[in-house]
Amino acid sequence: MDQYLTCMGLDALSDFRRQELISKLAIDDIRARFVHFIALRGDSGQDVLTEAQRKQLDDLLPSGLEPPETENEAEQDTLFAFPRQCISPWSSKATSIAQVCGLGKVIKRIERGIIYKITSATKYDQDLAAKLLHDPMTQELRRQFPDLESMFAEGTPAPLQTIDLHAQGTTPQEALQAANKELGLGLDNSEIQYLIDVFAANGSLARPPSDIELFMFAQINSEHCRHKQFNASWTIDGKTKPDSLFSMIRMTHAANPKWVVSAYSDNAAVLEGLKGSLWAPFHTTGQWTETKEQVHYLIKVETHNHPTAVSPFPGAATGSGGEIRDEGSVGRGSMPKAGLCGFSVSDLLIPGFEQPWEVDIGKPNHIASSFEIMMDAPMGSSAFNNEFGRPCLTGYFRTLLLSLPTGSGKSEWRGYHKPIMIAGGLGTVRPQHALKDPSIVAPGAHVIVMGGPAMLIGLGGGAASSQTSTEGSKDLDFASVQRGNPEMQIRAQEVITSCAARGDSNPILFIHDVGAGGLSNALPELVHDCNLGATFELREIDNADRSMSPLQIWCCEGTFWGSLALFRYRY
Repeated sequence: MDQYLTCMGLDALSDFRRQELISKLAIDDIRARFVHFIALRGDSGQDVLTEAQRKQLDDLLPSGLEPPETENEAEQDTLFAFPRQCISPWSSKATSIAQVCGLGKVIKRIERGIIYKITSATKYDQDLAAKLLHDPMTQELRRQFPDLESMFAEGTPAPLQTIDLHAQGTTPQEALQAANKELGLGLDNSEIQYLIDVFAANGSLARPPSDIELFMFAQINSEHCRHKQFNASWTIDGKTKPDSLFSMIRMTHAANPKWVVSAYSDNAAVLEGLKGSLWAPFHTTGQWTETKEQVHYLIKVETHNHPTAVSPFPGAATGSGGEIRDEGSVGRGSMPKAGLCGFSVSDLLIPGFEQPWEVDIGKPNHIASSFEIMMDAPMGSSAFNNEFGRPCLTGYFRTLLLSLPTGSGKSEWRGYHKPIMIAGGLGTVRPQHALKDPSIVAPGAHVIVMGGPAMLIGLGGGAASSQTSTEGSKDLDFASVQRGNPEMQIRAQEVITSCAARGDSNPILFIHDVGAGGLSNALPELVHDCNLGATFELREIDNADRSMSPLQIWCCEGTFWGSLALFRYRY
């Protein structure tokens, strides 16, 4: 059984932020300090830290091993904010630092929370305080000191579940509709009927479906991943249109293909570049060398709307992170260079600065307001870019909320309560690595997943982001959003960059990023594109939460998995 240490950290609030909270909550004072929770390896009752290790840990932590302050003074309220159901990105970094410093054999994990102490002679708005003092997507806020046994617990692996389509008292349609709602699959009636036919007694599979099959099907066939509306045919005012939305987007390239190396076929488009230089360490000596060659440019934009609506800072941060992943996964490995971000929202309704044309028509409770989005989301995007080491150089921002007539004297509101969050960027790729070539991938190649471990985060993002902002549940929305970890992503990118620097001996044969749907989407796509099959062992996937079910391991987006690649059988 493990034992734990708890010690105080630095102040968690700047003076500006502290004064802002005092004003908004109408309280006398508020103080906040970080608190560190340390899980030690070994039996309780033993002091597993030597004196030297205790001094080393005391030096690593900002305030050393100072014990926590949990006692209330008169007219003082104590609240604890700590990570919600997962390992925080801060924990991943802090634990890694401790392990690199030689404490890996005694420290299992370091986590961080915040202790708030509120002083108020009068009763304050506790609901408002909860909203201002923690992010419900990533944190819990309680009056009790957190249960460290639960925080650091490792449960037993959850089993695979099957859905009985012919259970007594229900029909296959009702059973799948129930699973659709419970798992947040976002399936439409035609997709449900397809599954009924496939798993029927006389169908091609003729057995009950598992939860992992339904979840994987939902992510892969979501609007987010398949762009069904963009590829659909359109009939407007009784006339069938000759082009889909996607075909119209492609018209620019079809009319002017000059200077385009690839478009609409990889994780980013590649444009012909000019002669330039590649500086990289030579793989045998480590000496930095210059290679004169043509430098191809790659460009990319994508959206991350649903996560930004649910939790603006991490939603926009992981939106930029996902776009960076795409920029690093072109051809046989590429390099992100510079980024952009953009936002479309409804009327801001800035408190105390409302404008005459603005209208407050309300919003779904589980998404942020336009003002909250614009206060936090741009910071999330720029923070991820900066921490990854890529500047976010440009972007856009606009608001729109209109009442439009729909006929018969009626009207409806059109706006961006569910925002548009655009992440984009620019990168480079070496000419010999610019195009994917499945013919060079032979049976026996290794599939490598780079990045952090699997966690119960980023689950069902493809399906969740394909639904309207009023569908689904709060818990499913929170579960669908990733946690940003730019440090983990830059580690994965360094592997890609180092491999690409080897030129013709690049060990990466084929590469994809891991996005919505997690490995359930990326691994089959990778293998399918190479016209091969593959065998995967779920329990060999690096996993920080041993209680996760096969569905959760296979379909989560992990701790910002960088990319995955097929490597040569022999290096």
